[in-house]
Amino acid sequence: MPTSLLTVDQVAGRLHVSRWTVYNLIRSRQLASLTVGRCRRITEAAVDAYISLRTEQEAA
Repeated sequence: MPTSLLTVDQVAGRLHVSRWTVYNLIRSRQLASLTVGRCRRITEAAVDAYISLRTEQEAA
């Protein structure tokens, strides 16, 4: 199954946060990412996992 890679700007748009917030999530290892050349990319699965984790934490 092919995995879509998203840019930091695309993830920021999906989460309705700033680019800075996305980079902070990556830096704190709350959001998994990978580097392609000099570009940072995030899989859709990583975004979904982050949302699921935060939803579970908020419900607890």
